[in-house]
Amino acid sequence: MCASRDDWRCARSMHEFSAKDIDGHMVNLDKYRGFVCIVTNFGKQEPGSNEEIKEFAAGYNVKFDMFSKICVNGDDAHPLWKWMKIQPKGKGILGKTAWGLWGAAGDAHTSMCFFSSAIKWNFTKFLIDKNGCVVKRYGPMEEPLVIEKDLPHYF
Repeated sequence: MCASRDDWRCARSMHEFSAKDIDGHMVNLDKYRGFVCIVTNFGKQEPGSNEEIKEFAAGYNVKFDMFSKICVNGDDAHPLWKWMKIQPKGKGILGKTAWGLWGAAGDAHTSMCFFSSAIKWNFTKFLIDKNGCVVKRYGPMEEPLVIEKDLPHYF
């Protein structure tokens, strides 16, 4: 496994990383080999500690694996997030307005957008294929139905 805090750039898939789960146990992400995954952040939406996040999510009957709070931007960002953001299909788009960023194709503001790897806001999502590769990045304002339409291409 080459994907550590210092040498994450040499990783070829998400499966080369590890992360602490919500209970503080280290998880090798190779356990997701053969599965299509959606990796998301919740920005400042999490209510405090990992225990509080777990309790909050239980109220919504969450069944997916949850991981400990981490940084997703800057020098302290988790290596997985650094890696996902530099993948060819993991680069984001930033614009002057929310509509320019997430507007429909051909929108007047679309021309003001530029590429950036930074996670601008909560609920940025990465679609990961069965081989652990980033196949698409979705912005915070993209509806789950958009992702749902893309999923059949990767099963």
